[in-house]
Amino acid sequence: MSANPKVVEAATHKFDMVINGKLTPGAATLDVINPATGKVLMTCARANQAQVEEAIAAAKAAFPAWSKKTWDERRQLLTKIVDVFATRIDEFAKLSTQESGKPLPLAIREMKGAVASLRNYAQLDLPVETLKASEAGRIIKVRAPLGVVAAITAWNYPITLLVNKMPPALLAGNTIVVKPAPTTPLTTLLFGVLCNEILPPGVMNVVVDNNDLGHVLTQHPDVAKVAFTGSTATGKKVMASAADTVKRVTLELGGNDPAIVMQDADVERIAPKILQGALVNAGQVCLAIKRVYVHESQYDLMCDELAKLAKQIVVGDGLDKTTQMGPLQNKMQFEKVKEFLEDAKANGKIIAGGNAIQRDGYFIEPTVVRDLPDHARLVREEQFGPIIPVLKYTDINDAIKRANDTSYGLGATVWGKNVERASEVAMQLEAGTIWVNKHLDLPPEVPFGGAKQSGLGVEKGLKGLEEFTQARIINIGV
Repeated sequence: MSANPKVVEAATHKFDMVINGKLTPGAATLDVINPATGKVLMTCARANQAQVEEAIAAAKAAFPAWSKKTWDERRQLLTKIVDVFATRIDEFAKLSTQESGKPLPLAIREMKGAVASLRNYAQLDLPVETLKASEAGRIIKVRAPLGVVAAITAWNYPITLLVNKMPPALLAGNTIVVKPAPTTPLTTLLFGVLCNEILPPGVMNVVVDNNDLGHVLTQHPDVAKVAFTGSTATGKKVMASAADTVKRVTLELGGNDPAIVMQDADVERIAPKILQGALVNAGQVCLAIKRVYVHESQYDLMCDELAKLAKQIVVGDGLDKTTQMGPLQNKMQFEKVKEFLEDAKANGKIIAGGNAIQRDGYFIEPTVVRDLPDHARLVREEQFGPIIPVLKYTDINDAIKRANDTSYGLGATVWGKNVERASEVAMQLEAGTIWVNKHLDLPPEVPFGGAKQSGLGVEKGLKGLEEFTQARIINIGV
């Protein structure tokens, strides 16, 4: 009998990993916590280093045959995957709510968005491009797959982040090893099982760690590219780790996204949109509004509106139909956000919320803070929680300067009645995606990426597909 009963338990657990076309028990197991209760939801397989290396070897072995398939052949298999996934949205959404904490309607939207993204990728192509043609010959550009791709995803939107990486990687002819965040591995493991029933062995592998084996993927000489979503701090480590073998990297990292409210804005109309943009998924969105700059003439009104709306939000278990905002996803983030609350109390004025909710799970009250100085943590850092600071400005150029005064550059928004003037302000913001009078509009065909320390490369759309290929210029003489 094994001295470690958890190893025995993993052998029969349905949440196994996928390695080389087989459902694979872990060398150990991992307890997955339901953030709405703080208690164990399920147990899943957890890899050791040898199993991660086995997955890489399987992907490498599967690459020659997979890359030689035609685009249409790979497209047909990808279409089969999305057709099956589309019939199981409710199943995936419920599991997502249980492991991530997000309200069920939000989880359903995530799954529907993933279906749209999968379908969009399935219709893309990268045909041979003629760059120059003359009597002396022609020059063409072809796109070739890279090899084995490591896809490392974060815990806030596991399926969304997966389908920003897996479909373009496979469609382009690469094979893949997926490593989800250890606090939300279940939906990714379930998706891996679905794909394993359709794809050839080794084409898609899914492994789980406890934040201790990422370096095996990022340093391995047989991994050609790393597609990573997570914090900027971890992204820097990924980039450094990939440097020895000069891997291709796509990094979608943190943000400290400003919202600038123009002097002519209709505050009562836009306040609900701004609050939704700040507190969606309890603020655990890389592109969530993290700072709100409001003209002094509208400042008090905006603070009052946001505070009133925040106090009306129903916080609870995401499976409860009345819930509008769920818990933070994990205890580490919960403790971090409580530190932000203490700093906000010391440096500003809390006008809504401000406390952890005394109940099981990782719940924080929707919180609005005013009168903070620009050096406060809540202004300088990414809170990734349901706290929004509201800051006053007098001159629009000063607001732009303060909005840009950050090492981040993921997203931003501008709100105002004069759309042309608001658009002029948007063009001066240093971010990868800037919205005017809207937020989180992310069509699957439009590329998305960050500026400054918010990322490298893009995901989504044709440009996102190109990120998983190597351009080859072929110069042909007569």
